[in-house]
Amino acid sequence: MFWYDHDVSGWGWFAMTASMILFWVLIITAAVLLFKALNRPHEHTQAPAPAAPTPEQILGQRLAHGEVDEDEYRRRMAALHTSPPNAP
Repeated sequence: MFWYDHDVSGWGWFAMTASMILFWVLIITAAVLLFKALNRPHEHTQAPAPAAPTPEQILGQRLAHGEVDEDEYRRRMAALHTSPPNAP
């Protein structure tokens, strides 16, 4: 068979067919990877973990739940604010 005055034998047809299949495989692979990259969830959308409550917040919660009375709350709050922190 002649194509533009060149004889395209069996190997020529094989090379053209293989290159066309490879071309479309690469195009489809690139499209799938692009689609996956654009649709994956972002890590920055998650809320950060809540911080540990401070001793004052814990004491306030215990007062709100009725575990300590008001006098105990004031005494412990004063102890929290007057005691020096333990330095390593």
